[in-house]
Formats: sequence, structure tokens, C-alpha cells
Amino acid sequence: MIGSAGAEWWRPAAPAGSTQAGTAAVPAKESPVPFVALLLFLVLLLLAPQAFVPGVGRVRIALFTGAFAIAAHCWTRFAAGRPVMRRTREMWLVGALLGWAIVTIPLSVWPSGAAQVLLGDYVKALAVFWLLSNTITTLPRLRMVAWTLSLTAVPMAATGVWNFLSHRMAQGRIVGYDAPMVVNPNDLALVLNLILPLTVALFLISRRPVARGLLGGLIALDASAIVLTFSRGGFLTLATTIVLYLRTLHSGRELRWVAAALMLAVVAAPLLPSGYLDRLGTITNIQADETGSAQERWEDTQAALGYALTHPLVGDGLAMNIIQLCMLREWSSNCVEACLNAAPPFPSCLVVHNMYLAYAMDLAWPGLALFLLLLVSCVRGAVRVRHRCAGLPALQDLSRLAEAIWIALVAIAVAALFNPGAYTVVPYLATALAVAAVAVYEAEGRAAAVTAAPAPAAR
Repeated sequence: MIGSAGAEWWRPAAPAGSTQAGTAAVPAKESPVPFVALLLFLVLLLLAPQAFVPGVGRVRIALFTGAFAIAAHCWTRFAAGRPVMRRTREMWLVGALLGWAIVTIPLSVWPSGAAQVLLGDYVKALAVFWLLSNTITTLPRLRMVAWTLSLTAVPMAATGVWNFLSHRMAQGRIVGYDAPMVVNPNDLALVLNLILPLTVALFLISRRPVARGLLGGLIALDASAIVLTFSRGGFLTLATTIVLYLRTLHSGRELRWVAAALMLAVVAAPLLPSGYLDRLGTITNIQADETGSAQERWEDTQAALGYALTHPLVGDGLAMNIIQLCMLREWSSNCVEACLNAAPPFPSCLVVHNMYLAYAMDLAWPGLALFLLLLVSCVRGAVRVRHRCAGLPALQDLSRLAEAIWIALVAIAVAALFNPGAYTVVPYLATALAVAAVAVYEAEGRAAAVTAAPAPAAR
């Protein structure tokens, strides 16, 4: 039902002559406490100060901060009479994934182990998704998250570069940063690849030379650390990010940045570390890998694919592909026993290095379908925000950030072919940023559109 003034019956009409046409679309101001706690939680999660500061590990400060952020968000929303959760397609998909994971626990090859993963890494990942999706409601908050992640990447990337220069190696590759999420060089490359597009977006939207100089240095540091991890998946993900940015910058006629990027690539090519190109060659020539890891992963992939194809409805349980692979490959009973006796994430065993196959093995085809739908929905959301904001001068920064989130999601989709972290924070952090970008557009896009629209002609 529409009133004579053109306003909905449930929305109070603006007084005649009012200049606040877009005010109704602007949400009420929210408490910053949950958002600040979320930022602190992300920093603690990535940098793990308990590894460097004695006594911090006993306090479990990251767990406390995350719980406080959730409680603060719920309380502030309840006090304001607002729902604690945005009802989006992505939120329902994540809820369905969680529900399916719980349902399949009794049917897993090791129910107690699947329950440990659910209550450990997976709940942590979903908590990050839920908090990011519901607390980022304004453009300054989205920009702040990008800055926080970009600066948090500094110690991780710098440690990787330093470990290479100081020859701190393990099995011929650098030691990662001393934190659970990035202790492995492959995981370090994955996290830096997630953050890199956000840093590029901040570089493109920054107007001050000092900020651009700082961000340019961070981009170079992140890219260098990714290369020095000698991660094949990390290289392919980095290449994906570079190609997508060159394409978007070229289509936006920002040729100076395209030329600068190509020139830097030419200059950096001779500086590649010794043996790096040989390492990359094993991507296509698997038998050339002298370490045997490429051959072993290929055999794992074949075994995982065969299992997934023959178990369409019920898999082996959340993260239990680690045990199933042991049995499929007919390894010694000692390996299976070691997996059963170890606590997650089972450091003594190998997992399938493919997120899609991990979901297909663990949660069968329904789990894989839900994960793919989540990725596709988030990519479409980020692309939609990017295009709709492109013509609004007030939301050019949001367009850039949405573009970065879209590129990060595509990069994660590529990295998922080579990384086992299906139930970690990284993929859910990327998808949450896409949901947050849509929320920011819904909160600020309408007001910006009203502001940008020409005034009606006087009669």
C-alpha cells in the first residue's frame, strides 16, 4: 500500500521541503565495541602472541576475545531491538553446512575425532564468518578490516623473508611464521594471498603519498614472501591475483598501473630465488619433483576422487579424510593408529591437498554442493556490489574494496585446488568479506544513489 506522497505505509513520511531524502535508508548507529573486539580477535588469531610472550598461552586470550566479541554483538543488538544475524543466502548456506557436519558425525570413521574438529577449528572459522558478516555494516569498518589485515600481514611476511635470508629451512623450504594458521609455508602463502588484494585496493583508493608508499612496500613484501615459500599453489594463486588485477585495471583504462606492474614483473624476474623455476616445473611435470611430494599428492588425489565418487551421500566425517586416505592407500597400521591417537589437526599424517575433495570425502556430495554454492554466491555478491558502486562517486572506495574481495575469492577458489585447509578460517574469512560488502552497499548505497540522483524538475 503506497500513500499519496509515495512513501510506504509503515515508513513515516518526510516533512514537506525536507532535504533528508535518504535518511530512512541509513541504519542506526551501532556500538563499536563488538567490531573492535573482532579486529583484536583477528590479529590474535593470525599472529598468535602466545608463541612469543610467556604465559599468554595459559590465558587463551584469543578464545576470550572471540567470545567477548560474540557476546557484545548479541547484547548490543538485543538492547537495540535488532536481530543478531542478517538473514542472507550465504548465512543459510553456512548454517546448512554446519547442520550437515553435525548430522554426519555419528556416521564418520571416527566420531569423536570429527567432533573435536567441529568444536575446534570449524567452529572458530564459522564464528569469524558470523562476526564479520554481521558487524561490518559501514564503509569505514570495511576499510578498517582491510587495513588491519594488511598490517597484520607485515610480521608474517617479514618473518618469511627473514627465514629465507637467514637460511632457516625445513625439508628444503623456509620455516613459516610461528602461529598455528601460518606455521606451514603453504599456509603462509595462502593467508598472504588472501590479504594481498585488500592491500592493493587500499593502495588504489589512498590519496596521500605516504600511505601509498607504505602500501606499495607492503604489496612488494607480501608478494616476495609468497614466492619465497616455494609454494606451487601459492604461485598459481598469486598469478591469478596479478592477472585479474591487470585485466580490471586495463578495462578501467588505468594503464599507468598496468605498465608499472608489468615493469616490476620484468625487473623482479631475474631476482627469483635459485631453484624456484624448477619447483614450478613440477606443477606439470610431476615426476620431476625430487622430494616426492608432488607424486604423493597426486596419488592422494586419485584415491580421494575415487572415494568421493563412490560415496555420494555419506562421507567419512568432518576432516576424517586423513584417516580414510591411510586406509585407502593401505599404509601400515601404525599410521592409522597414529592418526587415531593424535589430536587434531593430526600433524603425523597427510590430508588430501584439495578443499573440494576434502568436502566431497568428508561431507559427501551435499557438503561439496553447499560449499560451492557458498563460493559462487559470494563471488556474485562482490561482483554485483563492484558494478553498482562504480557509477556512484561517493562509493568508489567500496567499489575498489568489492573488486579486491572478488579477486580474493577467485584466488581462494584456485588455492582450494592445492590446499587442505577446508575447515580453517581462511576460506570463511574471504566469503564473510563478500557478505559484508553487500551489507555495506545496502546500508550506504541507497543514500549515495539518492544524493547522486538529479533533483526533480520544478513544475
